[in-house]
Amino acid sequence: MQNKNNNKNGYTIIETMIAISLFLVVIMIGMGALLNANLVHRKSQDMRSIMDNLSFIMEDMSKNLRTGYNYHCSDNLSNFSTPLSCTSGGTVIAFEPTDGNPANDIDQWIYYFGGDGKIYKSTDGLTSSPIQLTPDEVVIDSVSSFFVIGAESPPDTQQPFVTIRLIGEITYKGIKTPFSLQTSVSQRLIDVVVP
Repeated sequence: MQNKNNNKNGYTIIETMIAISLFLVVIMIGMGALLNANLVHRKSQDMRSIMDNLSFIMEDMSKNLRTGYNYHCSDNLSNFSTPLSCTSGGTVIAFEPTDGNPANDIDQWIYYFGGDGKIYKSTDGLTSSPIQLTPDEVVIDSVSSFFVIGAESPPDTQQPFVTIRLIGEITYKGIKTPFSLQTSVSQRLIDVVVP
């Protein structure tokens, strides 16, 4: 009699199932990490877009204030005809644009912080509806303000100088991110009287 040994080398069904299960676990962990990284990237891109928007608003205000004149800084939206400094800060700044007429009160440009935490701009002295500059995700804090020195007409010895301080919070998809931006601008038009 002859014994036949059936030595079949190969994988059993159990070994194959374990290998496939381990492979699937590794793939699922990798896919989860990839999807999470993609989500974080999208959120950071959206936040960056909002911050770029805020930087653009600051640049717009800076450029227009730099080329404007007859600054009037206060806490109310009226009587912008006379230049006025506000060393302790104000929520409204009005000025004549480069091609503005100081005798015409309705051609002044106005930037102001609204009670709803937004920044508004008017290019016609508030004769029509102002434009909201900030996106809805941004809320400007009440401590944000404009500081103006040297706005009064000559014979003052101070060149008009504006500091814009923005403090607030960005709320995006339930995540609140505080921010603080500040810039300073001096008027291009020389109005200092040399003694």
